[in-house]
Amino acid sequence: MDYIPFDSRNELFKSPFSAVEVGETLVFQVVLPRSLSCSAVSLVLHKDGRPQARCAFAWDRMQGNDEEWWRLETTIYESGLYFYHFEYQTPFGTTELLRSESSCGTLFGGKHEWQLTVCDAGFTAPDWLRGGLIYQIFPDRFAASGTPKENVPADRLLRSDWGGEPQWKPNKAGKVLNNDYFGGDLKGIEEKLPYLRSLGVTCIYLNPIFEAQSNHRYDTADYEKIDPMLGTTEDFCALCAAAKAQGIRIILDGVFSHTGDDSRYFNKYGRYDDVGAYQSKKSPYYPWYKFRHWPKSYASWWGIDILPEVQEETPSYIDFIAGKNGIAAKWLRCGASGWRLDVADELPDEFLDAFRACVKATDPNALILGEVWEDASNKCSYGERRRYLQGRQLDSVMNYPFAEAILDFIRTKRVEGFSEKIYTVLENYPKCVVDILMNHIGTHDTMRAITALAGEDCEYRDRNWQSRTTLSEEAYEKGVKLLKLAALIQYTLPGVPSLYYGDEAGMQGYKDPFNRCCYPWGHENKTLLSYYRMLGNLRKSCDCLKSGRFHTVSEMLSCLCYERIGDNDAILVIINRNEHPITYHLPSRWQNAICIFGGKTIADCVELDALNGVVLKKENLV
Repeated sequence: MDYIPFDSRNELFKSPFSAVEVGETLVFQVVLPRSLSCSAVSLVLHKDGRPQARCAFAWDRMQGNDEEWWRLETTIYESGLYFYHFEYQTPFGTTELLRSESSCGTLFGGKHEWQLTVCDAGFTAPDWLRGGLIYQIFPDRFAASGTPKENVPADRLLRSDWGGEPQWKPNKAGKVLNNDYFGGDLKGIEEKLPYLRSLGVTCIYLNPIFEAQSNHRYDTADYEKIDPMLGTTEDFCALCAAAKAQGIRIILDGVFSHTGDDSRYFNKYGRYDDVGAYQSKKSPYYPWYKFRHWPKSYASWWGIDILPEVQEETPSYIDFIAGKNGIAAKWLRCGASGWRLDVADELPDEFLDAFRACVKATDPNALILGEVWEDASNKCSYGERRRYLQGRQLDSVMNYPFAEAILDFIRTKRVEGFSEKIYTVLENYPKCVVDILMNHIGTHDTMRAITALAGEDCEYRDRNWQSRTTLSEEAYEKGVKLLKLAALIQYTLPGVPSLYYGDEAGMQGYKDPFNRCCYPWGHENKTLLSYYRMLGNLRKSCDCLKSGRFHTVSEMLSCLCYERIGDNDAILVIINRNEHPITYHLPSRWQNAICIFGGKTIADCVELDALNGVVLKKENLV
C-alpha cells in the first residue's frame, strides 16, 4: 500500500492543525509499516537558528495488519518559529522522515522540514472584525461633500472634473508631483455611510488622511493634523461616531517608516515654521533621519528622495508615535478603531513592540494590521527572521498569498495547487490571525481586479500605454463574470474580504494612478453592484464564515470545491471556471442541501453555468 506516515494538515497526525500557543498540548502521530520492524520514533525539533532537540514517541497501537501507530504529546514553552522532522530506527539503522513538496511525509526522498509557529499564551486578536467586511477608501477619490476647504496650500491643483484622468505626466523638471486633487473628503465619506452599509461593510480602511503634499499622502507632513483637503479633526471625530452608529469602524493608515521631505519634521523647503532636520543638526527631528552627508545626502525610502527614511529605533521618534500621548493613541482617542501599518516589514521589532503596547493600552480592542506581502509567519527582512504574528506585534496582515491564489486561478483556469497556497497560510498562522486576515484582490498598490483578470499584461508597459489602454467591450463583459467568481471565493475563504472602493462598481485601471480614479457615482455597473450586495448578505447569513474550518473537496478540470464548516452551519462553495456548463456530483453528505447562492440543485448534483459559482448550505453537517 502507499503509506502517508504523517500529514501536518490532518488532525489525525497533528493536533491542533494551525499554530500553537506556548504551553498548549501538541499531539503528533506517525504511522509506519510493520514490515520496517521499527523500534523507536523521535521528533527532531529546533527553534529557528538553534540546535536540535529530540523527543521520543511511544508505541500506540496496531491498525489492521500492517500499520503501527506511534504517538507523542509534547508542549513548547517558548514562542518562536520552529522546524521539525522525524527519525525512526529499524534493524537497518536510523532514517529521517521528511516532508515532500506537499504537507505529507514520505518514507523515501523527502527533502523538507515542517514549520511550526508558536505564539504567546493567550494571544488574541480583536473579535469585532470576524465575519465582517472591510472597505478600502482612497480619500481624495471616493466622495466629495462640496464643503469649502480652509488653509489649502496654494501649490495644489484643484480639479473640477470629477472622474477625469489623474495627472501622471512629468512636469518640465521631469517630476510627477501627484498634486492634483478631486475634492474627496471625510464629510463625503460620512454621507455615503448608508451606501457602505448596504454592501455589508463593517470596517472602513482609509488610505492616509494626515497633512501631506501629495494626493496619496504617503509623504506625511504633519501626523497631528488632518489634511486640509479632507477636513478637520472635528470632521474625523464626526465620521467615526457616525460610522459606529451604523456598525462600521474606521482604521487608519500609519506611514511610519518615512516622512515627506516637505514636512514639518524634515522641512527641506522651509514650508513650516519648525526647524527641520534638513535645516539644522540642532533640530529635535535631526536624530530621526539617516544622513550620509548632511543635509543633501540622506537615506530615502526605496531611493525616492521626497521620502526620507526615519530611524524608527530613535527613542524620541518612538515616543512621538507610540508614547502614552503619541500619534497612535491620539487618533484612537478621536474614534479610530485601529491602524494598518504601511510597509510593516520595514519597521524594526523595537518599534513594533512599542506600537502594540501603546495601542493596546489605549484600546485593547483596537486592530493592528500589517502590510506584509509574503508569508508573515516566516518572513525575513533586514537579515532577521520576523515575529509579527507571535503575539507582541501585529494582530493580522494583508493577505497577498490568498489574493495571488484567487487571481491566478480565475485568470488562468489552473486550479491545481490553489488549496496548497491556502493551507500553507492556515497552517502557519495562529487561528485568531486567520479569522481576521485582510483578504483583498485589489488595492491602491495593484491593478484594478477586473483589469488584472481580463486585461492585457502591463508588465514593461509605460504609463502612456496604461493611460490609453482599457478593456474592450467584450473583454469587459468577460471581466465582470471573472470578477464575480473571484469575489465569491474572496468572500468565502477564511478571513475578512476587503473591497477596494469602486471594484463593486466595475472600475477598471492599470497601475498607479490609473487604479486610483474617482468613484463613478451614478454610472456604476448595476449588475456588479447588485452581486456585491448579495455577497454582503451571504456573509451575514452564514455563521461559519466567521471562523469555520476550511476543507478542499476537489480541485481539478478548472473546477474548485471547498467547505467552510462551523459549529452552527456549513457551506459548500463550487466554482466553475470553465467556459461551458458542468454538472457537479455532490459528496453524499451534501446531497439535498439548500442552494443559497446561484446554480440549480437536483438532489445529488448541481448544474453550473459557464463561469459561475454556487453556494450550498446545511445547518447540521454530518
